[in-house]
Amino acid sequence: MLNSEYTKNLNKEQKEAVMCLDGPLLIVAGAGSGKTKVLTTRIANIIKEKKAFPNQILAVTFTNKAAKEMQIRVSKILGAAATGLSWLGTFHSICAKLLRKHASAVNLNSNFTIIDSDDQIRLIKNICKAENIDIKQLAPRYVLAIIDRWKNKGFYPNEVIINQKDIYEKTILPIYKIYQQKLTDLNACDFGDLILHAVKILEKNIDIREIYSKNFKYILVDEYQDTNFIQSKWLKLLAEKNKNICCVGDDDQSIYSWRGAEIKNFLEFDQVYENTKVIRLEQNYRSTENILSVASNLISNNQNRVGKTLKTTMEEGDLVKLNCYKNGKDEAIGISDEIEKLKKKFSFNNITILVRAIFQTREFEERFLKIGLPYRILGGTKFYERTEIKDCVAYLRLIYQEKDDLAFERIVNNPKRSIGDNTLKNIHQYSKECNLCLETSSKKMIEENLIKPKTKIGLSSFLELLSKWRNDLKVKKINHVRLLQNILDDSGYSAMLKNKKDIENENRLENIKELLSAMKEFDNLEGFLEHVALATSIDQDWEGEKVNLMTMHGSKGLEFEVIFLPGWEEGLFPHQKSIEEKGQSGLEEERRLAYVGITRAKKIALISFSMNRFYQGDWIDSMASRFIEELPEKYLEKNSFFDDEKDNEEDFEFNQDFELEDNARSPGWIRYQKRIK
Repeated sequence: MLNSEYTKNLNKEQKEAVMCLDGPLLIVAGAGSGKTKVLTTRIANIIKEKKAFPNQILAVTFTNKAAKEMQIRVSKILGAAATGLSWLGTFHSICAKLLRKHASAVNLNSNFTIIDSDDQIRLIKNICKAENIDIKQLAPRYVLAIIDRWKNKGFYPNEVIINQKDIYEKTILPIYKIYQQKLTDLNACDFGDLILHAVKILEKNIDIREIYSKNFKYILVDEYQDTNFIQSKWLKLLAEKNKNICCVGDDDQSIYSWRGAEIKNFLEFDQVYENTKVIRLEQNYRSTENILSVASNLISNNQNRVGKTLKTTMEEGDLVKLNCYKNGKDEAIGISDEIEKLKKKFSFNNITILVRAIFQTREFEERFLKIGLPYRILGGTKFYERTEIKDCVAYLRLIYQEKDDLAFERIVNNPKRSIGDNTLKNIHQYSKECNLCLETSSKKMIEENLIKPKTKIGLSSFLELLSKWRNDLKVKKINHVRLLQNILDDSGYSAMLKNKKDIENENRLENIKELLSAMKEFDNLEGFLEHVALATSIDQDWEGEKVNLMTMHGSKGLEFEVIFLPGWEEGLFPHQKSIEEKGQSGLEEERRLAYVGITRAKKIALISFSMNRFYQGDWIDSMASRFIEELPEKYLEKNSFFDDEKDNEEDFEFNQDFELEDNARSPGWIRYQKRIK
């Protein structure tokens, strides 16, 4: 048995998970329950008890950071003995290692190249060009997303079954066939191939499979709820002989279905592996009792879960605050006021605002800049530094001031107008020689026939649009918000983003909509551009004391003393798109996301929503998230807004639960009718 010094700090369930070494084991590890400690101590116990040599242990994580942390922790226990853990790493790193040894089995040489996303895009573009496929109609990133989805399902091109409902898949499949052949010709593979090839090698070569399944006496997997189909299949093949596979995770924290994760891998673990033992780690070492009670009550509304009851040894703590605000701007003011109060007790570094969608950071950034509250965006970029926002601002700057060469340079070929680097270089040279701005130089060069015919078409069109927009602004006197809408439509910028069907571009579109809302707060274009200039003049300094802003998705695995959770409104959270596309499963994943958000808090959690929100330049009535109805009253402290509503209940119901006309109902009215039936 492992020396007591290593187990003395483990609770009963943790010790059981460390000592239980025979057969399949599923460790259901609740938030803050010490799963990393259990995994590392389990590895140490296997080696100490001489159940296996270090190189007979396969330990898999999702990130290099997690793998490094695991290595360090095991080394602290075992010392030099831990250096033999040659199969501890991420899914991709271990599969790459296996693939190098057996590359010939998938028609590759052992020195194959692993291409990055930029190389993938370039390759898809070349294929589309050769096959006369318009990338404006079928974005390379979307093509790659579909190909990646097929690979995650374990399909080579000849194994794909077309989804007849998807009009693009018929076009993408031939691209996939050419793409895979090109990779083979280049002696290369992408990240999806690393696992797909590894699985195919094990499937088709019984002798190779036997070598590895015999060698790996113990398999340990971290964050198992985040595995996709092909990862789960790979693990099953490797566990075939010894069946000593231990998977750790939390089904209540499964929030990555949009990148291929399948929660059923976790929920059906005991059906895949016979005689599975399930151990629940239900002791939370992070959050106060009140925070944990709110989170546990909320997640209990999900049907598809293994189930567990978290408990804590921490103090009862403060009640979870639930604040209602008149509008989004008041919400940002209210939260900044709360932070000012809390800064006496907590470091800024330990205060975090978690949003459902990245565009939500804008209102908080505006407020923090105004009052001088230091902040950082974790896992993202400040609002006015985001690529699409800088593009929009560059268009507006150039219209406002034609001598803005930096703005001209940024957007002259954005979207693509066949204006390459050489052309831009020539324009710069002409500009320097004639002492003219880039826009004027472009006009002169067209007049003097110094631009190539194809380029001339694109450049002339751009210059004509600039004239049109300036006329819109100065002659027609349209407001600056409408001006940007015209720019986005006329230039094809909106269409460019809409055609690229991926999460990244959906976020960019949301950010632009938020920009339109921000512009409405200024009287004119000049005032707005001045505001942006001042906002972007403050450098993104990561050092020192700063309040953190990040998405709930990005917060998984982290913890902070104080957590703010704003924007809990129907349509925003749970997100409408998630429910529309996935129905009940989408709703349950949104609820798991709420659970993740709440359980990041150690001492204080504050949830808020607003009655109105400024969106795309217009005020919209919003309604409290259905998740708020699922929060247990006795663990909540509500702000005075709720008391005001009690005093004016009739007005509140009129605003929220009204009947518009025979065939039109507000969401609040519909839900209200369901409650009274």
